[in-house]
Amino acid sequence: MQKQLAQVLEQAGVVPVLVIENAKDALPLAQALVEGGLNVLEITLRTEAALAAVEEIAKHLPDAHVGTGTVLTAADVQRSADAGATFMVSPGATEALLDAADNSTVPLLPGAANPSEVMRLLERGYRYQKFFPAEAAGGVPMLKSIGGPLPQVKFCPTGGVSPSNASSYLALPNVVCVGGSWMAASKLVVEKNWAEITRLAKEASALKQG
Repeated sequence: MQKQLAQVLEQAGVVPVLVIENAKDALPLAQALVEGGLNVLEITLRTEAALAAVEEIAKHLPDAHVGTGTVLTAADVQRSADAGATFMVSPGATEALLDAADNSTVPLLPGAANPSEVMRLLERGYRYQKFFPAEAAGGVPMLKSIGGPLPQVKFCPTGGVSPSNASSYLALPNVVCVGGSWMAASKLVVEKNWAEITRLAKEASALKQG
């Protein structure tokens, strides 16, 4: 499962973290992001449209990796798998959630914010973890510090990551990718400004090259 997750994350660079209010926006939004070079998409389970959005993208964009975010419970794990998600992301981790993930065919990227949480997840076999909330939890200096004693863990920082600091995160040896929402701001989605989203996605995609 970790190998499966690694294959997704290591190609990502920047993962758009999306809150979709209207399922009809899912496909054109995803197409705009993929056109811009971002094909690993996280749809947060914060809206009623989220699962329908995942299903739509999974059905029509087979070259994209669509996952669910804000996965909190065993029920969320099952719903994610049923919708066709290829990965799941959680802001933290509970034993119940990890147990459910152990029994799922969809890999989980669980969240951690400090060394003890990182170590606990590593004990459960998670070498890939979400660092959240990245900026509030210490940002780049914290990840540098964690990387000293725990170099075997790779992170996807999310929370406060922006065009101004994404490159600093991506330069760290223990960062595999970053997550952010700036390239698909709600205003742009409401306006259906897919061209601008593609432009911002291209800029975000270039960050992983640099």
